[in-house]
Amino acid sequence: MEAVPNYTHSVVEELKTLTESGRLTPDRGQLEVASKLDRVLSDLRDRRPAKKKSALGWLFAKSGARPEPVRGLYIHGSVGRGKTMLMEMFFKKAATDKKRRAHFHEFMADVHSRVHEHRVRLKNGDTREADPIPPVAAALFADAELLCFDEFSVTDITDAMILARLFNELFSLGCTLVATSNVEPGDLYKDGLNRGLFLPFIEILRQHVDTVTLDSPTDYRMEKLANLPVYITPLGPQADAVMEATWHQVTDGHRAGPAEVPRKGRTIAVPAATERVARFGFADLCEKPLGAADYLAIAKRYDSIFVENVPTLGPEKRNETKRFINLVDTFYDNAIRVYISAAVAPEDLLTERRGTEGFEFDRTVSRLFEMQSQDYAALHRQKYNS
Repeated sequence: MEAVPNYTHSVVEELKTLTESGRLTPDRGQLEVASKLDRVLSDLRDRRPAKKKSALGWLFAKSGARPEPVRGLYIHGSVGRGKTMLMEMFFKKAATDKKRRAHFHEFMADVHSRVHEHRVRLKNGDTREADPIPPVAAALFADAELLCFDEFSVTDITDAMILARLFNELFSLGCTLVATSNVEPGDLYKDGLNRGLFLPFIEILRQHVDTVTLDSPTDYRMEKLANLPVYITPLGPQADAVMEATWHQVTDGHRAGPAEVPRKGRTIAVPAATERVARFGFADLCEKPLGAADYLAIAKRYDSIFVENVPTLGPEKRNETKRFINLVDTFYDNAIRVYISAAVAPEDLLTERRGTEGFEFDRTVSRLFEMQSQDYAALHRQKYNS
């Protein structure tokens, strides 16, 4: 009987086993990152309590000295290189019960909520500590000595302003950070408002984590996405099921939630989004008073967009038709990957062709067909994943 390899404690061994079984393609870049993740796993298993007590020693009076710091890892590279898969392997093997894996924006939403709660307690006289960051960091660390971030990306100025102080506290307590990102640390919050105030965080990050690039020659995610349907018709339960399955493939199973796109003092509501992928109904985009500039704002925020339940467009839907034309033009010009469910095929959407509108819709039909092509998919890939 053939022995089953024991890769309980090793990302490298699990990766090799999956490769040998044919479930994964051999990838030297992934193996190099896996070995660095195994280093973190080993350090976490072997760490001992530090000799010096934390400045917040009162927090650990019952549990003893804080743990010895373990240097983390920051993995960056293009989309589809296997970062999420490696993170999942690593997280399952990490030898600590106090660990947390989250998307960075989800984590920061929790931080802001805790900061708000602390300020309410201060206002009510329940605490005398005016600065919320040390107690918030202490509470976060009490829950998770290992933090794992998927898709580390700083876009919000309120996040940028507190990151240096927050992580200075977390690292001083002994927190270990492992993160994946599409950008190297030096490009975080690039061109952001008041970025100079954010730069200390980059230096703190580099002091406490190793940085490694994962840029494999193959974009495995794009290989999977290349054959996904991008225009599904007719509408009905089967189309809904296909759109749902496609959504899970494109988002790679990441949890989605409502979001907003800022637009000149107002916001455009996004029913569901996760990082660079958004999901709308036709009514959300074409039955509301939105214009080309609004669609451009959406295109700048998301590069893959789902548009569900596109109906046939008769004379009674003239405004909706014009918006749909603008929508397709904007997404096409920006090489957005669009997934559509519609009542009928593109050439049958407009029920009556007349005048300029009919001519413009002929262009829309042409673009809807082109957006289903491999050439268009390659253009999208070149713009957003290279």
